[in-house]
Amino acid sequence: MVLLQTGKRLSTAAFRRESISWSDDSFSISNFPISGDVSSSSAPPTPPRALTESESISQLLSHIKLLLRRRAAAIAALDAGLYSEAIRHFTKIVEGRRGAPQGFLAECYMHRAFAYKSSGRIAESIGDCNKTLALAPMCIQALETRASLFETIRCLPDCLHDLEHLKLLYNSILRDRKLPGPAWKRHNVRYREIPGKLCALTTKIQELKRRVASGETGNVDYYALIGLRRGCSRSELERAHLLLCLRHKPDKATNFIERCEFADDRDLDSVKDRAKMSALLLYRLLQKGYSSVMATIMDEEAAEKQRKKAAAALQAAAAVQVQQTAQSRKPESNLSKVEKSCPNRIKSTENKVATSSGTSNPSVFQGVFCRDLAAVGNLLSQVGFNRALPLKYEALSC
Repeated sequence: MVLLQTGKRLSTAAFRRESISWSDDSFSISNFPISGDVSSSSAPPTPPRALTESESISQLLSHIKLLLRRRAAAIAALDAGLYSEAIRHFTKIVEGRRGAPQGFLAECYMHRAFAYKSSGRIAESIGDCNKTLALAPMCIQALETRASLFETIRCLPDCLHDLEHLKLLYNSILRDRKLPGPAWKRHNVRYREIPGKLCALTTKIQELKRRVASGETGNVDYYALIGLRRGCSRSELERAHLLLCLRHKPDKATNFIERCEFADDRDLDSVKDRAKMSALLLYRLLQKGYSSVMATIMDEEAAEKQRKKAAAALQAAAAVQVQQTAQSRKPESNLSKVEKSCPNRIKSTENKVATSSGTSNPSVFQGVFCRDLAAVGNLLSQVGFNRALPLKYEALSC
């Protein structure tokens, strides 16, 4: 044991010295020169040598340590409420260059689904639950989480389907008197809790069936599914829909299986079938959500155009009314300006016309200018009779 531990420690130290500048995800020692084999850049590249057994073991141990370290950091971030940090760590694990065991990846997908759910990203959380159930069909947590997500967005038929599957799983557990899977695997549920969970689940299934029978199947909250706010614009919807389609496209539904290491290759076909089916259902739900939200946005845009047209018509009518009112008040305002500018002249002229109205013909004099001429003529005639002043009447002719 002492010799084995010493050899393991020495090989680990040597590997650490050689890979000091490597990436965390790169474990292939064949791509880097070994100490003592470094040659000049002008020399032709030497073919990669075969790894020894100790070097392969060292790589495997380093890879396992890296995965465990990242999973511990991701779970700590998830417990602390740092959901974006937890998503980043779990994404590095499930999208790494090297593969990981089937159960380990299923657990990481399940934890990332929790992080997505807590951060409000419903579609991504459902997608991770689908991948978890493709790798581990008996996962109780994945079924419960996906059923709660479907109930959140009011997609009752899919929620009812998952609850029925969970009920069958609980019945099988009670029949076999043990939890599914190996004994060391954590299910976060105890055997003695199964009867109580089964009773509550049966009541919930009956309630959902009544709601579905009453016609609550078309009231799906597609805004929450896509991750948009109500009243969003067309550009926001198109951008969110494009990102979700690129992530959850059915053609790429089985890409994650390439990074998974299966204990038995006979399960590979069944895993691919489950992954394709669940991804197709989610993709169709996203397409329905896009169509529904786009129809709502188009109706809102049409209503907004109608409101703008009505407001423009009201504004034009108000402008015409104001213009007509201004034109009707314009003569009155001019007369008031004249009265304000020369009130004494108008009053004296009116008095003179009133005194001379008995001797003059009122039909001859019309207008203010003619009344002024008549008043001046009468005044001059009176002055001429009294004093006999020489006058020039040519200036009074019109």
